[in-house]
Amino acid sequence: MFNDIYRHKTIFLTGHTGFKGSWLAYWLRQLGATVVGYSLPAPTTPSHYALLDLDVAETLADINDVPSLIGAMQAAKPNLVIHMAAQALVRESYRTPLDTLETNVLGTARVLEAVRQTPSVRAVLVVTSDKCYENPEDGQPLRETDPMGGFDPYSVSKGAAELITASYRNSFFNPAQYGQTHQVLVASGRAGNVIGGGDWAVDRLVPDLIRSVQNHVPVPIRNPLAVRPWQHVLEPLSGYLRLSQHLLEGDVTAAEGWNFGPDAADVLPVRAVVREARSVWPLIQVQEEPSAENPHEAHLLSLDATKARQRLGWQPVWDTSTAIRRSVLWYRDQYENRSVNTAADLAAYVDGARATNLPWAL
Repeated sequence: MFNDIYRHKTIFLTGHTGFKGSWLAYWLRQLGATVVGYSLPAPTTPSHYALLDLDVAETLADINDVPSLIGAMQAAKPNLVIHMAAQALVRESYRTPLDTLETNVLGTARVLEAVRQTPSVRAVLVVTSDKCYENPEDGQPLRETDPMGGFDPYSVSKGAAELITASYRNSFFNPAQYGQTHQVLVASGRAGNVIGGGDWAVDRLVPDLIRSVQNHVPVPIRNPLAVRPWQHVLEPLSGYLRLSQHLLEGDVTAAEGWNFGPDAADVLPVRAVVREARSVWPLIQVQEEPSAENPHEAHLLSLDATKARQRLGWQPVWDTSTAIRRSVLWYRDQYENRSVNTAADLAAYVDGARATNLPWAL
């Protein structure tokens, strides 16, 4: 897969103990990469990262601890840096706006500054969010050419992280000077609402649904009609790996921002996701509780991933129904049998990609 580019490569992965980070660390290990993680300890108990028991060298420290960050990156001598460490929750950003901005905005700048001081690095991928855009909620999918912005502290922190990434790319890693004044290509990736087994964060729909089973209490659904680009965690990860492959291979045209989102037909309201989840695990209990007192969250959000389809040969493998079913089955099997279906889900996903002849999987 990915032209075997990751075998024997060293990847410095921030946020490796988180939900998406742990899935990516696992996949990179399967691809033969050496993974060096930098993160705070796993944010939840249980955690997907702990269940996987990965062979990963790590530094458990804050992304804003500059001496620790630079020292860890220089010691690792990575070929590729993937920055995923973040405060990742919209509602938490209302409670801790300064911490959110510190981590997501200055944290990104500090990672890029550490890259400048680490000669081994050849490629950088900064992972942000679909919420980085100024979202007019006009029914049109957001494209890479749309302006950055954001209503709430989380969203604006992701827009700012994108602007910082673009600034560092233009100022210090300009693709026009690649191979002359520097040897680093920098890109950013934006994904939709990611679901999958192993996420136990608060204020996220699928983990909240699972907690309703564990606690025998209906979970309140704040925005049942809110529409989101739901996708299994492996979808954006395959996009990140495909994009990073292009960067490592020296493709200067890949040093840009990229969307990785589901097909337009798979952009669904919360209520539809709940219905699909309950069809897999009827023990899930919900209670719709819309309220004007809830903090503002976008009602409509979708991404246009045409650019990734046309230029990277990337496209979704699983539709949203499959993503929901596989996610809920992961939790159900873990809850009932203590199984960890991460390897099985990855194998099934790769098989699906090969069946549709996606370039990265062949």
